[in-house]
Amino acid sequence: MLFTEFSPIALIATTPTGAKKLQPMSQNSTATLWVPESLSEITNAQKYKGSLKKHVVELWETHQAFVFCLATGAVVRLISALLKDKSTDPAVVVIDETGKFVISLCGGHQGGADKLAKLIALQLGATPVLTGASNGLELPAVDMLGVPFGWCRGAGDWNAVSAAVAKGEDVEVIQEAGSTLWQNHLPQVHPFKFHESPTTKAKIYITYKTSSPHPPIPSITWHPRIIWVGIGCERGTSKQVIAQAIDQVFQQNQLALAAIAGIATIDIKSNEVGLIELCHERNLPLKTFSSEILRTVTVPNPSQIVEKEVGTPSVAEAAAIIAASQIPTSPPEYTTSPPEYRTSLKVPKQIYRPSIQNLKSKACTERSECIQNQRGAVTVAVAASEKEYIGRVGKLLLVGTGPGNLDQMTPAAQTAVASADAVIGYSLYIDLIAPILQKHQIIEALPITKERDRATRAIELARWGLSVAVISSGDCGIYGMAGLVMEDLQVSGWDGKNPSVEVFPGVSAFQSAAARVGTPLMHDFCAVSLSDLLTPWEVIVKRLTAAAAADFVTALYNPKSQTRTQQLVTAREIFLKYRNPDTPVAVVRSVYREDEQIILTTLEKLLDAPVDMLTTVLIGNQSTRSYGEWMITPRGYRKSS
Repeated sequence: MLFTEFSPIALIATTPTGAKKLQPMSQNSTATLWVPESLSEITNAQKYKGSLKKHVVELWETHQAFVFCLATGAVVRLISALLKDKSTDPAVVVIDETGKFVISLCGGHQGGADKLAKLIALQLGATPVLTGASNGLELPAVDMLGVPFGWCRGAGDWNAVSAAVAKGEDVEVIQEAGSTLWQNHLPQVHPFKFHESPTTKAKIYITYKTSSPHPPIPSITWHPRIIWVGIGCERGTSKQVIAQAIDQVFQQNQLALAAIAGIATIDIKSNEVGLIELCHERNLPLKTFSSEILRTVTVPNPSQIVEKEVGTPSVAEAAAIIAASQIPTSPPEYTTSPPEYRTSLKVPKQIYRPSIQNLKSKACTERSECIQNQRGAVTVAVAASEKEYIGRVGKLLLVGTGPGNLDQMTPAAQTAVASADAVIGYSLYIDLIAPILQKHQIIEALPITKERDRATRAIELARWGLSVAVISSGDCGIYGMAGLVMEDLQVSGWDGKNPSVEVFPGVSAFQSAAARVGTPLMHDFCAVSLSDLLTPWEVIVKRLTAAAAADFVTALYNPKSQTRTQQLVTAREIFLKYRNPDTPVAVVRSVYREDEQIILTTLEKLLDAPVDMLTTVLIGNQSTRSYGEWMITPRGYRKSS
């Protein structure tokens, strides 16, 4: 799932050693491992016959990424004749046979090779080798700036503007549409100027309008997809006529076709062939609304004729406004009062009928075909949304980061974080994983008490279409954020598919603490949180009593805070009713972090040890013993022998 954005991926090796390096990646459904037929001993791989160069040619046009475990020079000779343009070439990554280095060879930015190389390096524990100028500057590449938000590239001198950024020259940004989240996470020193500057050497336009005459200095244009086109049409109107109508309205109003988010109309047009064909051809979503919903919109140009025919005084204008407003449209949600649509029209409805005057000079058969294509009439209206349409199914990556040391974080979890568009978590945990965060990512750190806000924000961004990593220390599914996010999705009526969800487990706090003091969890154990913020204290007492009476080794989470001090005292009293005062206890704080503290004590002396919210307490069972600086809980093997 983590590599789906590069799918399909061709993994290519010519030696047994290289094939073994690539085999873990071939377990991903998005990647296929190719080896020569002479390597018959390699399983789970496709075999190619004859020349590798010929085979790469056959794969080149159908694959988004190539990962070679070959010598770099050999790869260069294989692909040199296939390279055309960096905007269309696939990502090409090279791994050395020792697995120490992962090289982004071609298609670093737009092909995604830089990102793919970083992800593979995390999986292998290797060093990524990136040679693009923007990597050293810790700046987002200008030709990738809008990719996470679904922006479309417009005209401009992309190489010259990229060069200006690489040189550290002032680059003026004129942004009148689209998300500004990318601006929030720039390094302290950067070349972007969000106001006029006399020292400007290049410009970046972020707009829904057609490119204005560019200044004498290098400039580029990004088009956020914020424009929703409302369409009304006669039955049987051809794709060509609808396209002509839209193109004409956009040309007359200096609107960029690349800024179109989608088409909106009445639901009885959901099977209109011309509309369906146009949306398919231009890769646009088609939103349809019932007449009951459309008639709730106040429009500048209502029509009694339209109302009599389809049950609403407006189709094009109302549909454009509703689509751009991004408000849920199921009637039960506002049966008492309709929603307030804050979006206004950029272009009120325009009626387009094709002219056939230019067809008279054509030959009969050609004229007949053209007349057929010119059938119908179209009404077009245009509205702009506050938020751009990304056009992707968002992802929620629920990640356990382990105890806090990156060495204890699984490669899959590290890859999930590095692959995300946005990373959300408690500020302390964000700081702990800082080395794997990427320069282009949206990083949002919230305080420890803002769990609900974190979940809400993550779901909001994922529903929008971003890939969002929600991080928790330890295991995200054990007192972590994963449960809250899943609960909130359920309450919101989530369909189980959009956004998609994947959970990446981590080493939990009680596992980490146990590993630092020996083998206290070798027999049956349980975990109880002493925080009564979300669970009534009476319930916690019942659980503590049951755990103590059943002789479970018990891990205590959230044992003590500045304002909550009595809970640990009570927990100790409960366990003393069922356990010997000399029962071994481990008090482990900030496990695997720089300020780690480990104290081995007894149940009787537990309260003498310093304890806070970063501490995990492990209480042994009746058979747990101390041995030097270790805790050992017998599993029972020696009794059975």
